[in-house]
Amino acid sequence: MGKVVLVTGAARQLGGRFVRRVQRDPEVARVIAVDAVAPPHRLGSAEFIRTDIRQSSIARVLAEHAVDTVVHLAVTGGGAGAGGTGSAVKETNVIGTMQLLGACQKSPTVRRLVVKSSTSVYGGASRDPAVFTETTQPKSLPAGGFAKDAVEVESYVRGFARRRPDVAVCVLRFANILGPYADSALAEYFSMPVMPTVLGYDPRLQFVHEDDVLDVLRLAAGEPGRGTLNSGTFNIAGDGVLLLSQCARRLGRPTVPLLLPAVTWVGSALRAVGVTDFSPEQIRLLTHGRVVETSQMRDVLGFKPMYTTVETFADFARSRGKGLLPPEQAGQVVDRVAAALKVDSLNVGVAGAEEGAQR
Repeated sequence: MGKVVLVTGAARQLGGRFVRRVQRDPEVARVIAVDAVAPPHRLGSAEFIRTDIRQSSIARVLAEHAVDTVVHLAVTGGGAGAGGTGSAVKETNVIGTMQLLGACQKSPTVRRLVVKSSTSVYGGASRDPAVFTETTQPKSLPAGGFAKDAVEVESYVRGFARRRPDVAVCVLRFANILGPYADSALAEYFSMPVMPTVLGYDPRLQFVHEDDVLDVLRLAAGEPGRGTLNSGTFNIAGDGVLLLSQCARRLGRPTVPLLLPAVTWVGSALRAVGVTDFSPEQIRLLTHGRVVETSQMRDVLGFKPMYTTVETFADFARSRGKGLLPPEQAGQVVDRVAAALKVDSLNVGVAGAEEGAQR
């Protein structure tokens, strides 16, 4: 008999694509897709069960279908297509994970658990190391938002792994996921006609292509290959980095550098009108950036992404169409604005010094 795979978060774009992808695996006999809302996309031959993982009914689903592999994708940061309010998303992330893990702990058939997490668990601060490894402790734990949810989810997963050592547990910490179908808050930010940035900062960013996300999820949900191990915690990202200014140039979108308090105010206004989920967590990312080490992904998990960070962003940019300006002109505008702001700040400093000397 083949595997019976249960996938949470099937109504999300990524969850639906993975449901369709894992059906093609010859080792898989059945796929059970679960979500609290009906998916707007097709799920192939998968059996869809409308249930809320925050409720105890998820335990019955595991028992009735003798599920042996659980792929938990219902850990999201909001953004387009998330559905529900911010509090509902948080409850699904945290309470839903607790209920799902409790059901898995009681299930005698579950043998493998894959959990989608995020590199946002490392936080974002000025004292952060240049590169995070899987064992790096954050300088300051995330205070709220999706990053805090991801930290709590991972702590519950570690507790589950201790209680059920017979279950292979794999936690995948994804960098920012982009691609033609990306529906994240960062994708919304990059789709804005004018991009607000933090004055004086040009953060390094890492991306992973959504196609690579599907491939590594399938790898983690299957049996490990020879010389590899698909249980543990792994950073998942494409090779290389991009500066935020380089992203703006490639998109052909001008940036508006603002002081940090002004960016925070703009973010609150954009959230209030529903333009984008410009959260404090995202502002920290656009201030300090985040880069992770991926040697464990290659050497232990045995996964090599098809797309680099640069190639991932290029594919995303093509799907979003042309910006307000050609890339070359956008770069010139960004450089001129930055130079003008630098001159203004110098003039202010000189004027302040002269005023102080006169006093």
